[in-house]
Amino acid sequence: MSAHEVVATYLIETYLPLSQAAEAIAGEQSTGTFTAVARETPELRERFAARVVSIEELPPTGNPDLPGATHPTPTVATTAGASPEVKRSARVRVAFGLDNFGPSLPNLLAAVAGNLFELRQLAGIRLLDLDLPAPFAERYPGPRFGVRGTRELLDRPDGVLLGTIVKPSIGLPPEELRLVVRELAEAGIDFIKDDELMGNPPHSPLADRVAVVTEELDKVAARTGRRPMYAFNITDDLDRMAANHDLVRASGGTCVMVCVNLVGFTGLAWLRERCALPIHGHRAMTGVYTRAPQLGIDYVAWSKLARLAGADHLHTNGLSNKFYETDEEVLRSITAVRTPLLGGYETLPVLSSGQTPGLAPETYRRTNTTDLLVLAGGGIHGHPSGPSAGVAAMRAAWSATTSGTNLTTAASQHPALQQALQKFGHGRG
Repeated sequence: MSAHEVVATYLIETYLPLSQAAEAIAGEQSTGTFTAVARETPELRERFAARVVSIEELPPTGNPDLPGATHPTPTVATTAGASPEVKRSARVRVAFGLDNFGPSLPNLLAAVAGNLFELRQLAGIRLLDLDLPAPFAERYPGPRFGVRGTRELLDRPDGVLLGTIVKPSIGLPPEELRLVVRELAEAGIDFIKDDELMGNPPHSPLADRVAVVTEELDKVAARTGRRPMYAFNITDDLDRMAANHDLVRASGGTCVMVCVNLVGFTGLAWLRERCALPIHGHRAMTGVYTRAPQLGIDYVAWSKLARLAGADHLHTNGLSNKFYETDEEVLRSITAVRTPLLGGYETLPVLSSGQTPGLAPETYRRTNTTDLLVLAGGGIHGHPSGPSAGVAAMRAAWSATTSGTNLTTAASQHPALQQALQKFGHGRG
């Protein structure tokens, strides 16, 4: 890859010759259009036209066609019994000159993902990955805290970081939230966060939640010597988001949460420039881009953009989750977040969705790391003996796992873990 190019990797499906479909992407997303135009000179094309780097044909996917996909006109061969339509699949790499858009996330997306999802020539199109040149690192500093900074703030130099989400997700008045936070903090949890549904609603204004939570965490810290990190959801319009951040910081809060897709990569980068706290990046609405196999933006590419924009923590989903992703897809997402980007951009993977103590051994075995933030909502709040026991069960499970102790053996010494395994099993209940 040239230092002056972005290389985008796509999965395409088409009834046209693969080279023709690939050239349609390169042309539409750079200098071309549906017909030749007067001023698209050879000199202009040489400098600004995107170029097809490679085409690797793949086995058929079996995916349904996107609406409006071009089908070939039946030929004489049809009367001889030959199929008039053959859909081919390929991994295509296209290089875009940095001169076309500069190191700018929104303008990068205009080039590599803009109108190509509407092209009739494509029966399927998915942006899989992005290879980015050094100028993006110069423009976007990325995470301010990442794994190491988060560990330092929590005084947890090693081991899996354990957290939860406030449950019920919405509806708790601030004074009841106080009780939830107190119980979790006194149980020794590392991290608590607002649900993505909890923004700044009339029944529980952000200012009230910040005042109650920070006050309660200070009291617990004075008694126990430990203060968990609480991620307040500050997602909002940009002017309000900045004010929300300033409110959290001024009150002694130590983390803010932003729903990345709802404010956009540009909004996240804008916040990163002004933010003095770790940014917990929530992936709400990512399924719009990732769920359909024949359309969208793969999590690998999406996570690179979120890391560039400044997410210190990034949700990846977890094993045996309650959503659509397979364990293999989740593991690929965790690997993507942990893979160095432009020489750095260290972001903490956040595992969530149906996580329970029984998942600790398989998660550790398959990720081979403790640089994880594992969030258990129902897995903690739904413990038969309450949230405190839920925290104790998660801690015991991970302690046993990383020390090589069988969970059944560990459970014989930890009643809270025994109860959790009985309710949830060695997976999601």
